This record gives sequence, C-alpha cells and structure tokens, in this order.
Amino acid sequence: MKITLVNPYELGRQPFGLAEPAALLAREGCSVSCCDLSIQKLDECLAADTGLVGIYVPMHTATRIAVEALPKIRQLSPRARLCIYGLYATMNVDLFRGLGVDAVIGGEFESGLLELVRRLRDSHQSPPFMAATRLDKVPFIVPDRSTLPALDKFAHLVLPDGTTRTAGFAETTRGCRYHCKHCPVVPVYEGRFFVIPVDVVMADIDGQVAAGARHISFGDPDFFNGPGHALRIARALHARYPDLTWDATIKIEHIVRYPDEIRELGRLGCLFILSAVESVDDALLALLDKGHSRADFITALALMREVGIALAPTFVAFTPWTRLEHYIALLTDIVTLQLVEAVAPVQLSIRLLVPAGSHVLDIEGSDNFIGAFDPTILGHPWQHPDPRMDRLQQDIQARVQQAEADGQSRADIFTGIWHLAHTAADMPVPPIDLHAAGAPVPRLSENWYCCAEPTCEQLASF
Repeated sequence: MKITLVNPYELGRQPFGLAEPAALLAREGCSVSCCDLSIQKLDECLAADTGLVGIYVPMHTATRIAVEALPKIRQLSPRARLCIYGLYATMNVDLFRGLGVDAVIGGEFESGLLELVRRLRDSHQSPPFMAATRLDKVPFIVPDRSTLPALDKFAHLVLPDGTTRTAGFAETTRGCRYHCKHCPVVPVYEGRFFVIPVDVVMADIDGQVAAGARHISFGDPDFFNGPGHALRIARALHARYPDLTWDATIKIEHIVRYPDEIRELGRLGCLFILSAVESVDDALLALLDKGHSRADFITALALMREVGIALAPTFVAFTPWTRLEHYIALLTDIVTLQLVEAVAPVQLSIRLLVPAGSHVLDIEGSDNFIGAFDPTILGHPWQHPDPRMDRLQQDIQARVQQAEADGQSRADIFTGIWHLAHTAADMPVPPIDLHAAGAPVPRLSENWYCCAEPTCEQLASF
C-alpha cells in the first residue's frame, strides 16, 4: 500500500510524529513518504494512486490547516482513505467524521495506524469509520526521516551573537503526568505519559547529527515527566556528542524541585529551557492548576541564571480571568526581572484557547464567559467581561505581527506593548530602562507557543 503522512504544522520542526510511524508502516510492508506543509506543497507529495493519507495534528494550528487542506488532498488523491491522527484528532472526532474522514486516532496512535492499514489491505470493502484514543504502550522503533525535507529547511538555533546552527528535533516521552486545566494534553492523556526508550532516542539523534544537526530540541510536553529517564538521555547525549547543544521544556515546578538535576543539565550542554509560566498572578496560577507560584518562578529564574541556562518563559497572557492590572503587572515583572530579550513578543499576545474537552470548562463560573464549541475555530469562543482586555489583545496581536514583519527588535516591540497596555488602563506611561532589560538569549527561529488561538496568517499555503 502507498501511504503519505502529512504534517500540517509543528513549529517548524522535523516531526517525530511522521518519522516514527513512517518507519513502523514501512516495516509492515507499505511504501511510505512524508510531507511537511511548512516547507512543501501538497501537489509535490500526493499522487493519484496513494492508498492512505495520514494527517498528523499535534497542535491546534495543525488541525486548522488540516481541515482546510482536506479538499485538495481529495482532489490530488481521490482514491485515498483519510486518517487524522495525533493529540488533536479525537477531541475533534465529530468534525472530522462530518468531513468524510475514514479514521480518527488520538493518543498513542501507532497501533491504530497499523490496525487501519491492515483493515484496508485485507478488506475488499470500505471499512467502517474508526475512532479511538489509544493509551496502550507503544513499542517505539527508530524513526525514518529519509523522506522528510532536509534538517536545514526547518527551524534553526539562533545564538545571541546572531550565528545559527542546524537544529534537530527529538522526543523522549509522550503525554504528561500533570493536569494543568488549560493544557490540551490533559483531556487526552489524563495524567499518563509514555517513555521512548533511550536507545531509540539516541539512534534518532545519531541520524540527525549525521544529517547536520548541531543542536537538538526536545519536544516533550515536559522533559522531566520522568527525571531519571531525562538524565539518562542527557548524559548519553553529552557523552557521545560533547559539543552538541540542546533545549527542552520543563515545568517551573520541576526546576524548583530538582535544582541539582538542573545544574547537571547545564553541565551536559543544555542551552535554554522553555517553561510555561503562564501568569505572575498567584490566584490565576491556582485557577489553572499550574503547580507553581510567582515566587517559584522567581526562584527558578535565579537558579537558571546561576547554572548558566537561559530561561525562556511562555505565557497565556489573556484569559477570561486576567484583569488589566494583572497584565501590566506581568509586563512590569518582565522588565524588573530583565526578561525582555528572553520573552518572544508573541507570548504577550497569547489568548487562551479552549478546545473541545478542555478542563477549563470545569472551572466554576466559566460558562459566564465561554460559549458553545464552534467548529469554525475548533474551540469554545469567549469574551472578557472587561471589553478593554479583548481590544488590547487584538491591538497587541496586530502590533506584534507588524513589528516582527518590519524586523523590529524585541525591546522595541516590548516598548510598544508597554505603551498600549498603560494607555488601555488610562494610566501614565512610566519610562522603562531597556538597557537593563537583559541580554539576548539562545532561541529557535520559530516561535514556540501553546494553548493559543492562531491567526489566519499562521495557516499555511498548501
């Protein structure tokens, strides 16, 4: 059977979610190719004799693009069966069923893909619609990245001096052991996570280093899902490639809880850590069940600076519970803590996404702000009780998009946001000393964001 696996969008990274099932399906005897729509066009990838198109939806933006791409996929491969798989698949099962998709597989999707392929291969009739969230342990195998675009076509590492390095992408776990209410992982995994064996991770990295990677970005929802497992991989990586750098995503709660382990990560080549801080307001952090406080954030930042690992905090800057004074306090802390250069400007425009099944809907009183599921946005729309906040979010989003298109610096963009926020609050605009706002930090060329409603400009042209 001829199969094409399609990645609509995953932050410009070469996706494990295509490469690993590609290897698995090839071992099943299928002819498998991969297509990444952040780089390629559908008509470069699909053929009329394709038997199955699997579309990977690891995030909300990818799901939006997948919906828009379905008509063209049918046009290019009219005989193909269509499967949607990944984190956002089964939370949108009714939508995809209505769009004529043949299978929707969430969670640990590999066994579902194998089952679907066997059904299609062994049956002379169309199999019934298949929908499943799989949470059984997957026997992971080494990914096959050979039919994906070259690594240097994807997001790269940008160092403070402006030089760049080719970046690879690996995963060490899937799922997450925590229950942050706004996180899209939680409705699917409900506190479970699955370990990818060290030898599989290292073999995958070996291939990427051979292909030119000089930095590895670990894409786990939390690299410290299992701290012992993470350290085994970090130690093996540094022992084999002592000059290779890397980054990971780790909760503030874990940075504070495991200071010795964080210090070891610094010795093992970790350049920066992404952490979903979300807010600097303790009441809002408790509402979202984040597991850390504002004081924890400050403690974690101090530890990271001591260790020499850059902290790249991310935020959900606009929620129904975020007041204007909260937002200005966030900006003030970013200045005071010298984080202007460490925070991607898009993070200051992020508006809470409420996908189907989100535990945000369990928050008492949420129905006062949040509406019924809207399939056109793949989420529950909401309005802030203070109209100034919705206007401010829209103004900041527009300002960030235009400023980044114009090539403005993070400091200049932040200054514009600072003015917008104080003006919205009808407050005098205090002067800020951006010379003391922190030095540039290592980062990937593609901005990281999560739990956000994407803009139309983020939808790919396929």
